[in-house]
Amino acid sequence: MNSPFPAPSFTKSCDTSTTNDICLANAQLVLADQVLTGSITIEQGVITDIVEGDVVPNGAVDCAGDLVLPGLVELHTDNVERHMEPRPKVDWPHLPALLAHDAELASTGITTVFDAMRVGSIYSSQKGQYVEYARTLANELLTARAEGLFKISHFLHLRAEICSETLLEELATFSVDDRVGIVSLMDHTPGQRQFRDLTALKTYVAKKRGMNDAEFAEHVENQINLQKRYGAKHEVGAVSEAKRLGAVLASHDDTTGEHVATSAKNGVGFAEFPTTVEAAEACRAHGIAVMMGAPNLIRGGSHSGNVAAEDLANADLLDIVSSDYVPSALLLSAFHLAKIWNDVPRAVATVTRNPAKAAGLTDRGQLEVGLRGDVLRVHQNRKAPILRNVWSQGRQVG
Repeated sequence: MNSPFPAPSFTKSCDTSTTNDICLANAQLVLADQVLTGSITIEQGVITDIVEGDVVPNGAVDCAGDLVLPGLVELHTDNVERHMEPRPKVDWPHLPALLAHDAELASTGITTVFDAMRVGSIYSSQKGQYVEYARTLANELLTARAEGLFKISHFLHLRAEICSETLLEELATFSVDDRVGIVSLMDHTPGQRQFRDLTALKTYVAKKRGMNDAEFAEHVENQINLQKRYGAKHEVGAVSEAKRLGAVLASHDDTTGEHVATSAKNGVGFAEFPTTVEAAEACRAHGIAVMMGAPNLIRGGSHSGNVAAEDLANADLLDIVSSDYVPSALLLSAFHLAKIWNDVPRAVATVTRNPAKAAGLTDRGQLEVGLRGDVLRVHQNRKAPILRNVWSQGRQVG
């Protein structure tokens, strides 16, 4: 594949003159458009050298032929919510939850994450309803980031639930100073988009929130009524708020060509989990990047009965992969795609360069002199990739 990025700069040395620097030698370097035997040097958190050859200089780490690739970039993960609520109705303190989430992602090779948090609440005594938490969580995340408590790089991703009661009020509490990276437009109304199949929705909700048949029926009715009352107004408002915050806008669960046309009109940069081939093809026609979930790809299908990520990969309609709800699936998905496409750099780009580009990050996502020293060492096992080491800005975090 032709790369829009310049080729790496090659020099003749692999010197690590201070204890804060590192050189990874005798590695298979996954570059933008090739896999090259060589070494890479990181100094003060930045890639400073990429050298071709299998020589291992004094002080360098001998990678023994392992792959070295850019750190993974995750645009949409619900993982922090899982740590905040390890079981239904069990609340966990936010800072320990954030730190556990951070450590887990680092251990899977993710070095940049956009932490998805729901904005838009539904106040009700009914099971399965949501109350506001995003502003408080964001405050704690930003404070922890400023204090240097995280192993990896964290950004904010606001999941704008348009079928809720308080979306615009909650969005108004965020400012440009929060540096919100992504705002995604969510519409989980039963009977459309992700949950066209109400049976799949019932299985999901009943297991997660413990609803009986009557409570589920009430839930469906309430969601439909919320869409009628707030859907159109909140979609317009969320698009406006994303512009105010300077965030990249994403769509979610587009299903039809009409959905995608609306997304394009709204200025959507990438589409999260389109549910049909029709929607993915429309995204391609409108120049909207297509993101699918790694669990869908690894399992061979969607748990909601929607289009399989592998089908989109085979149709050349897949640009970005997200770990979604299984952080360890992101690295695995790249190697799965490498087998499908017989192209390691292209596959690795779906979890590194492409998501970084979609989120407007120009300082990471590939092995190139001058970019961040976010790198992984991966051993290729017959059954699964084995993550040996993780460096974030040259500091080993896994």
